[in-house]
Amino acid sequence: MLRTGIAVGAALVVTCAFGVTPAHAARITLAGTGFQVAARLGVTSVSPSRPYTVTFASAELRKRYLPHLTAAVAQMRAAGVKVTIGGVEHVDPAVCPPWGHIQYTQTYRPMGRGGYSRGMPCPAPEKGVSAGGVVTMDSEYFDGTWVIAPHQLRNTFVHEMLHTFGLGHPNRDLDGDGAVEFYECATDPHGTRPVMCSPNGGHGTARSAGRLTAFDIAGLKALLANSRQGDTG
Repeated sequence: MLRTGIAVGAALVVTCAFGVTPAHAARITLAGTGFQVAARLGVTSVSPSRPYTVTFASAELRKRYLPHLTAAVAQMRAAGVKVTIGGVEHVDPAVCPPWGHIQYTQTYRPMGRGGYSRGMPCPAPEKGVSAGGVVTMDSEYFDGTWVIAPHQLRNTFVHEMLHTFGLGHPNRDLDGDGAVEFYECATDPHGTRPVMCSPNGGHGTARSAGRLTAFDIAGLKALLANSRQGDTG
């Protein structure tokens, strides 16, 4: 748990959205087909006006991580999120960064088990507007001790970043067996799950991996709309 706040949000890797479920007197949208807002952490929106910046714990990590993030960041900007790629700054995974910073760092098994990374938003931000957070990638992906497919790795980078903006896992009990299971998420006509699906979702090809699905974009647009509806942006 981050001091000053970061709360839980993690997974291995991650696609599309349409229907919307309104809440809070039809003003705040918390869920829709293929997306879920992590409201339990107090994050219900993303600012449509204030800038967000992705930064890295070292120049080496920036060089290694940047290719996994550029496509998704461009999609987020097109959706209305004012996010850019920044440089290097000190990262303490237990402490919230400066407002609007999405920090990336790396350590061994940040979730306490192999293959899982962690994306944590600063919890209970003012007026529910995402204030940034910290992504801690599992070092096992890069030292050969955990085998992960290239497309899964790229999707994981994006999955964890979206946690810091306030999106949770959209898994649902779709088969009606009384349990919400891994991979139990909506799919698009091509069978692609949201990037935010737990534990793995998103596009499965090298060309498309790391790109948001329509589901994920719908989730971000709901977060932006929540800010506008609540006059919190």
